[in-house]
Amino acid sequence: MNYFIPIVFMVCIYLPGSDSAGMMWKSLIFETESNDSYVRVFPSSFTNLTAFTVCLRAASELTRSYSLFSYATSGHDNELSIWYTANGHITLYIYNEIAEFSLPKMDALLRHICVTWESKEGLVTIWVNGKRSLQKIVGKGYVVQGSGQFILGQDQDSVGGGFDIQQSFVGEITDVNMWDFVLETSKIETANEGCFCTGGNIINWGTTSHVSGGTVTIKDNNDCIF
Repeated sequence: MNYFIPIVFMVCIYLPGSDSAGMMWKSLIFETESNDSYVRVFPSSFTNLTAFTVCLRAASELTRSYSLFSYATSGHDNELSIWYTANGHITLYIYNEIAEFSLPKMDALLRHICVTWESKEGLVTIWVNGKRSLQKIVGKGYVVQGSGQFILGQDQDSVGGGFDIQQSFVGEITDVNMWDFVLETSKIETANEGCFCTGGNIINWGTTSHVSGGTVTIKDNNDCIF
């Protein structure tokens, strides 16, 4: 007796503008200035945050200010945002407070950037390529509110929108992770050396769903070291 065994092929196609789960080994390429090119990520839900760590890799040859990471709520468009400024500083906004750090200017080389903050003392620290900055105090006692939107590539002047072409990011972003606690020094150093495989418990680059708008190219990234 002859048996027919069906063979099933599964083909996955990424459609720009559609939801997709995870970007492990992928980079986002923002090719030109725009007011409509962005990537929204859909994190694990949280009510509020009294501490966090945000890590990402980025490269850009822009000489003006731009947003690296934007989180907006209905109460405030700069609930939590990370900027690179024209004078070569990396700036953290916590609600209406600002901590600005003078660091080596961005260029065409990918660099690993981590920002840690905790509410009790208001301590914020920037890590670049595994090296720690001095500590500053911002947002002491503040609580980052939940139910907002996370956007890469644009600054939000309203939740999910209000984009300004002169604040848009042009370059490459990858390996974006976020935790609801201050990551240990050894783990930040490990993340700098290669891809941090476990990912964040709020945003995990390997598993968190995302949707893109405008013109964003998603390319393979073979920089991970295992």
